[in-house]
Amino acid sequence: MSLIVRGLGKHYGDVAVFSNVSLEVAPGEFIAIVGESGVGKSTLLNCMAGLDSWDSGTVHLQGADLGQLDDDQRAQLRRRQVGFVFQAFHVLPHLDVAQNVGLPLLLLGEGKAPGTNARVQAMLDAVGLHGLGERLPQQLSGGQLQRVAIARALVHRPALLLADEPTGNLDPGTATRVLDALIGQTREHGAALVLVTHSEAAAARADRVLHLSSTGIR
Repeated sequence: MSLIVRGLGKHYGDVAVFSNVSLEVAPGEFIAIVGESGVGKSTLLNCMAGLDSWDSGTVHLQGADLGQLDDDQRAQLRRRQVGFVFQAFHVLPHLDVAQNVGLPLLLLGEGKAPGTNARVQAMLDAVGLHGLGERLPQQLSGGQLQRVAIARALVHRPALLLADEPTGNLDPGTATRVLDALIGQTREHGAALVLVTHSEAAAARADRVLHLSSTGIR
């Protein structure tokens, strides 16, 4: 299993964000998580990556118990095993498209390795951004920026991709094209995909749809 969550609970003070969340994500599986606003879907994603803390339960990522790792160990595991795609893109405006996509490789010390530039260009081609590597983010549309984020999330070939409302700011046609790129590339790389979404159209394409509430997931 790429990801195993058992009995996970998270509180803010006396208020439970969610509790008793258990799920497993197999390599190559696409899971959509849906639920009402404020139920903690984004928080759950952050816990899955060890970016946020939890009060009960366990998270195992690629066999590692995140609760037993310190911050540096979690960060190292994330860099190698996890890719992120967010609703707000989070591209760096002072870097061109190719440099943004290549950031995960740079953080892994592979920025100057043979074949790195070709790997970045291949990812840009795969998400429909051929020839745009030298452009700055402000020269791209929202849909193009989201595809930059997808290419960046997958360039280091992570085992798990976490996507938080990646089509939330896009019009329906652009959202479909972005989702096509996201699903197509995770399938090609054999990565597991966990998608948080309010979009019924996006959830309908998942292998499984899980409903998160304050009392668990089903």
